Amino acid sequence: MRHALFAAGLALAPIFAVLPAQATEYTLDPGHTQVRFGWTHFGFSGPEANFDDVTGTLNVDEDDPAKSTVEVTIPVKSIDTHVPALDEHLLTKPEFFKVEEYPEITFKSTKVRNISDNKKRFEVVGDLTVNGITKEVVLKSKLNKHGEHPMYGGAEAAGFDATTTLKRSDFGMDAFVPNVSDKLKVRITTEAIEADAYAKKLEEMKAKEE
Repeated sequence: MRHALFAAGLALAPIFAVLPAQATEYTLDPGHTQVRFGWTHFGFSGPEANFDDVTGTLNVDEDDPAKSTVEVTIPVKSIDTHVPALDEHLLTKPEFFKVEEYPEITFKSTKVRNISDNKKRFEVVGDLTVNGITKEVVLKSKLNKHGEHPMYGGAEAAGFDATTTLKRSDFGMDAFVPNVSDKLKVRITTEAIEADAYAKKLEEMKAKEE
């Protein structure tokens, strides 16, 4: 049952809705959450970049796992292409991110489907918003592990991986296509910690800094 519960819960993004009494909230650990994406450059190379600041909340519905939801928020300025000049270009040129008008990327799940027999593989469908444009995307997802997390005093936790393919032109960023590929291959990995335990850990860390 627990595997089914967590398998149905992944989606990278908090949806604010009335949840059943059995619903449990988890916080995505930013220190162990990565969103990476790659493209092709004139056919010669396949560069990759990542976002360094990813936050989110996972709500798990124990009565109906398929209704579990997640919301993710990513500040656009946290992008890291590993090339400072390219970071500046993506953040300042109008043909790419319109960061002043739309400073955040968000994902909000809408459904979970195609849960495998072993409850470890499934698809998360949701709305991805970039540059103020919203498109439906499907995350092919996998439950890596569910159990007690040693870094959080044995609190309940779950880890997931997910992949998808996006077209940057869908979000108003078609500059240099096809020399720089339109398609972006996205890879996500995350750890979700029971929300109260995660908040307690943050309080302890802040107290040590004071």
